[in-house]
Amino acid sequence: MEEQHAVLGGGCFWCVEAVYEGVPGIKSVESGYAGGRTPNPTYEEICTGKTGHAEVVRIAFDPAVVSYEKIIDLFWDAHDPTTLNRQGADVGTQYRSIIIAADEAQRAAAEKSKAAAKARFDDPIVTEITGPAEFFPAEEYHQDFASRNPGHPYVRAVIAPKLGKVRKE
Repeated sequence: MEEQHAVLGGGCFWCVEAVYEGVPGIKSVESGYAGGRTPNPTYEEICTGKTGHAEVVRIAFDPAVVSYEKIIDLFWDAHDPTTLNRQGADVGTQYRSIIIAADEAQRAAAEKSKAAAKARFDDPIVTEITGPAEFFPAEEYHQDFASRNPGHPYVRAVIAPKLGKVRKE
């Protein structure tokens, strides 16, 4: 089978990227922006909340090794899908929970997974599931952030504990 892609946003893209890197069948994880109105947005522009973009990752995966469904199942564990436009201290529409489906099959799988995940949370899931949207890669300094900056305060305080929790589950 050919490589496929999943585009997901669950707060800071550094966190989401770190969760998926190293998962068997995942070929690459790229941080970027999607779901907005501005072509080729910059980090500074999306931080204003005026472009409509979310911080997302584009995951390239081998469906013979890891299914789209498994990627989405991990998504529910990797962030809190019940908080609107925020994850922890990261607040704004750019940090919203979003699944950008490449086609109807991905949309159906995401909707089915979301319905099944509802039982795991006390509050309603607010994750947005949309159709295809153009992906814009983030600036180079955002790529592989956690692995390149293990001593960074955000990595130590936010990403490392999240990775510990996700790997335990």
